[in-house]
Amino acid sequence: MLRTRGHRRYSRAVIFWTLLSCTACSGNLLPAAATEQAKSSREMWILFTWVGLGVAALVWGLIFYCVVRFRERANDDGSFPDQFRRNDRMEIVYTVLPMALVIGLFAFTYPAERHIETIAPTQDLVVDVTGFRWSWRFSYPAFGAIVNGSGDAPPELVLPVDETTQFNVTSVDVDHSFWIPAFLFKRDAIPGLRNVFDLTPTTLGTFRGECGEYCGLEHAHMLFNVRVVTRDAFARWARQHTVKR
Repeated sequence: MLRTRGHRRYSRAVIFWTLLSCTACSGNLLPAAATEQAKSSREMWILFTWVGLGVAALVWGLIFYCVVRFRERANDDGSFPDQFRRNDRMEIVYTVLPMALVIGLFAFTYPAERHIETIAPTQDLVVDVTGFRWSWRFSYPAFGAIVNGSGDAPPELVLPVDETTQFNVTSVDVDHSFWIPAFLFKRDAIPGLRNVFDLTPTTLGTFRGECGEYCGLEHAHMLFNVRVVTRDAFARWARQHTVKR
């Protein structure tokens, strides 16, 4: 009786954590793709999630099958089932299938990564991003505007919607990480190194940004906002912040 109760408790625990894992992996928990490049990241994430769940289901299924099929029974005489040292067909299957799965995932990932990492030949806007303890500085070379932040006053990065912006990211002190969760993109800000990438926002609104790498005691204060506006609204903002020479 005790063994049966323990088995039931174990089964309920397995079911609970399995359902919890599936819920945690739901695509609804991933932020909506707010840039053109983020769509590729989201598609990759969803594909890898479902493939991972499929592999997990297969492995769990085989484990539970073995537990049930070869469990100890009351009429067992203590002898082992038939033993074998090799099964060529099975070895081929569990070698070829994982290889085919990896090749398929690579074939899907490579063009998506190229889309994300490729820098467009022409840019609508260039923004220099500099991380420092404990905030960010956003510079717009085209019109000389500089937006400085502090731990108490997070800066705001203003971007035009549906236009490609090139980011030049660096740091002046320690390693930081420029991260906008809604853009599904993160890139390190490293002293002496300029990381270059571009993004094309497709959704109007204000999004949260932060430093995605622990950089010191005030790391939690390295926040900023990203406001994506229409082209006309950005043009007005740019005129207001243009430095006269």
